[in-house]
Amino acid sequence: METRDSGIQQSVLRELKWDTRVDETDVGVEVDSGVVTLTGIVDSWAKRVAAQEAAHRVAGVLDVANDIEVRAPGTPGRTDTQIAAAVRLALEWDVFVPEQRIRSTVSEGWVMLEGDVDTWSEREDAERSIRNLAGVRGITNKIDVRSPAVHPDEVEKSILDALTRHAERGARHVDVAVRDDRVIVSGTVNSWTERTTVLGAVKGTHGVRKVEDRLRIEPRLS
Repeated sequence: METRDSGIQQSVLRELKWDTRVDETDVGVEVDSGVVTLTGIVDSWAKRVAAQEAAHRVAGVLDVANDIEVRAPGTPGRTDTQIAAAVRLALEWDVFVPEQRIRSTVSEGWVMLEGDVDTWSEREDAERSIRNLAGVRGITNKIDVRSPAVHPDEVEKSILDALTRHAERGARHVDVAVRDDRVIVSGTVNSWTERTTVLGAVKGTHGVRKVEDRLRIEPRLS
């Protein structure tokens, strides 16, 4: 396992070096049984997320613990008022976000989003729209999903249909259970990419208000 972990570590380091959004010298990488721990200091939340995404793209990576710290430059810095104004503009300019239903609070560069949207995808789009703003040190997403009531059987059927269209191979070993206002997704997928595809199909379905991710990544043996 140590040799395999060493290989994964080197691959993650190469992926970080390849990704132009990240300075690989700012990020430390440790691997234990396929679980990657990222450490270090970066100057934006966007770079922290980019490092995490880079690690997840590497074959053999099961999970990522992101312990990277964000320290925004202090001179010149962005005030919370400037960041809040930028957040509002980003939400307004994103056509997939119902910005009039979302409010933000900024404290020492940390942005908290609140309000309500119709779909889980809109909730994630709101967070994604502000992720790359200068001065943002972190994001807490407290947006509620308040979609119209849909019968659980209809939600489950819509999800299974979407999985068939979007993730046929990855969906073979995936189970979906609808419990009141939440969807529980369990089973196994072969990679982080397949996991993202499966969850994307679930989150984009009308009637889904909460998603409980219980998927396990089990790479296909070559």
